[in-house]
Amino acid sequence: METKQQDIRFSRLLKLPMYLWSIAFVFVSLLYVLGLSFLTRGEMVGVTNEITFGNYLRLASPQYLNVLLKSLRLAALTTALCILIGYPFGYLMARLNPMARSIIMLLIIVPFWTNALIRIYGWRILLMGNGPVNSVLMQLGIIKEPLKLLYTDGAVLLGMVYALIPFMILPTFTTVDKLDFSVVEAARDLGASPLYAFFTITVPLTLAGLMAGCVLVFIPSMGLFFLNDLLGGSKSVLAGGLIQQLINSRDLPMAAALSVLLLTVTGAVIAVYRRVGGSDGMSMF
Repeated sequence: METKQQDIRFSRLLKLPMYLWSIAFVFVSLLYVLGLSFLTRGEMVGVTNEITFGNYLRLASPQYLNVLLKSLRLAALTTALCILIGYPFGYLMARLNPMARSIIMLLIIVPFWTNALIRIYGWRILLMGNGPVNSVLMQLGIIKEPLKLLYTDGAVLLGMVYALIPFMILPTFTTVDKLDFSVVEAARDLGASPLYAFFTITVPLTLAGLMAGCVLVFIPSMGLFFLNDLLGGSKSVLAGGLIQQLINSRDLPMAAALSVLLLTVTGAVIAVYRRVGGSDGMSMF
């Protein structure tokens, strides 16, 4: 009994640095942002000590609501496309032999060794009016003049999917790899078609990984404003870009209020994820 108590105390001691780090750099920072959101912007620079709820009331204006709704729509479209591409990809990768699986896994991870800005600039070059995509299409006679591929909503969506799809593939791969396929084979022996067995057996048993992928894609896509700047030309402002603009204009309380709103949306997504039983899927990370 005494040995067990010593192990518990030692375990708590090992966790102490993590607790201190979380308090200092997460909890305190969140409290600072929350407190800042209730202050008033100074006339020239900084903030005043006057407490107000006006920052949150301004979030209900059409200007901010349109930005938030557009950000949510883009995040939802990004998540949906990542599901359509990433789930089948992760499923098929889990069914490959170990050598092929290792090669594909390496190809998925290698791009993370390169800075994200460099990779997105690569897409800018591909999508330019005189870039490789338009050049090939014109040489094949498919188009007569260059298409406007860059600085469009489609380009932003493409960049989002490209940057975040690994976060859908990897959790899907993990859950499919752990799946007991004897259950699927039993369903097939009982007369279920391959498609019916897939949607009634495979998908429910791998739902934890799919939901984890949705969370890991949806939440970051709300704040990747640099993708919109590089591929969308900043023609349409998203939530992350609006926060940056507010900071640049020295409206720190309004930027803090919008940040708190995004944190609330993020917390709601995670709460729904846990509510429907997805907490086990996140344990793989």
